[in-house]
Amino acid sequence: LFSEMAISLWKSLLQTTKVRILQQRRASLYSNADGYEEGSIKKKLQQFAGGSINLSKEDNGIGILTLNNPKLMNAFTGAMMVELQEKVTELENWKDGKGLIICGAGNTFCSGSDLNAVQAMSNPQASKFLIPCLLQDGMNMCMFMQNTLTRLMRLPLISVALVQGKAFGGGAELATACDFRLMTPGSEIRFVHKQMGLVPGWGGGARLVPIVGGRAALRLLSAATKVDPEAALHLGLSEKTLSAADGAKALEEARAWLSQCTEGPAAVIRAAKLVVRAGRELPLEAALRTEKDVFGSLWGGPANLEALLRRPKHK
Repeated sequence: LFSEMAISLWKSLLQTTKVRILQQRRASLYSNADGYEEGSIKKKLQQFAGGSINLSKEDNGIGILTLNNPKLMNAFTGAMMVELQEKVTELENWKDGKGLIICGAGNTFCSGSDLNAVQAMSNPQASKFLIPCLLQDGMNMCMFMQNTLTRLMRLPLISVALVQGKAFGGGAELATACDFRLMTPGSEIRFVHKQMGLVPGWGGGARLVPIVGGRAALRLLSAATKVDPEAALHLGLSEKTLSAADGAKALEEARAWLSQCTEGPAAVIRAAKLVVRAGRELPLEAALRTEKDVFGSLWGGPANLEALLRRPKHK
């Protein structure tokens, strides 16, 4: 009887924690009060067709998200931005997922935004009557991608950006939305926004600071510095330089590297990601409370009980 009550209590706590976490993860950064109209911006973005975002989910709990627009070095078209949001939603609902690798087709990562869409949203020849509308289109795209990449960062999956070739502009910003970055020989990360008369707008600047520190982040943004694999390792922007430059072989290396983090029950891996996310985003007291709740959702659960039977701690 006591065992049944404990299991019932554990399931109830787990469900409550899951619901609260899911609501936090999907919460939009912006609302109508900010002038953010998600429906209208999605319609606008879908006018700029081309490319695709492909997602495969493997039985081992690792997903492979591929940017597929090799003719434009995997630059994001408007349609790809909308499709990325859809794939993030799918990953949020993947209960067995543990890890995610983001890569690009054709041995390059991502060169940022498709300039055709950018130019259409910031047309210097537009009349003074159209300029306010174009400005709002640009701001909406900024807010849309910030929302999407923040949700990507908050996924309960351990994510890795497999940087091959170029990760420029928005591609560099996408890489910062992952937990880790692995680079192949000859690849580079570069925040080229300065050359476009801009700063990062997809959240990449804000995410870069805790990764490399404020001084290094300022240098990378203000000088549009080319960051090769060696420099990325020194800055803490990359975890490892892979030995293979070829797409298929590099992907296999990335799988092997990620599998070290994803080995074990999905509930435990996802909980570890949540605890780290809370520590990164919340004040100390709130982070500690979240850690307590997550710990409670695992204590006495199947993975914990099985581990106790194996007594692995001192082996």
